[in-house]
Amino acid sequence: MEEYFVCPECKSEDVEIIKERGRDLTLRCAECGHVWQITLSKMIQVPIIVSKHERSFKKTVKLPVDEEIRVGDIVELEDDEVRISSIELEDNKRVEKAEIKDVKVLWGESLMYPKVIGVSIYLPKGITQSFKVKVDREEEFAVGEVLEVGGYTFKIDKIKIEGKMLRYGRAKAGEVVRIMGRPIRGRASRTLEIYRGYGKD
Repeated sequence: MEEYFVCPECKSEDVEIIKERGRDLTLRCAECGHVWQITLSKMIQVPIIVSKHERSFKKTVKLPVDEEIRVGDIVELEDDEVRISSIELEDNKRVEKAEIKDVKVLWGESLMYPKVIGVSIYLPKGITQSFKVKVDREEEFAVGEVLEVGGYTFKIDKIKIEGKMLRYGRAKAGEVVRIMGRPIRGRASRTLEIYRGYGKD
């Protein structure tokens, strides 16, 4: 895990390590020249279950033992970034936050893998056509936008994000659960890619 240091005198982040002995570091600020010492927290390996849609992978992450972790925090693995979705303690209890030393296993969603969201298109006679689509997490969706998927052109009426429903405005795919709309005649601004399963393009 990469460490970031801030000079206690001038608050600059341009800091260099001039001496390292175990977890004891001597630092110098490149801006004002201030020199100080710190002791890094002890790091421990914590099991983490990483979700990539319908597939899950058991890995470990190195974290400082005396710090706190919360649902929603992002941790860095060697080959991934993971947003924590659940924290499990030794008695199998699930909590929203915990001291890292008390954690039995973390659960999270890979942020390096594309986001999969649901699409519901409301057709006449009460019929709903549903799809799962694969999108970049930074992609945005807006109420009123016209899209195409699976041969259907539709306008977004509502966007369901984690915790609420949007009837106006926009949201990034990373927080979107489902988009809903009705078919229209017209030209779509873009075509969505149908998700066919983990590892399948």
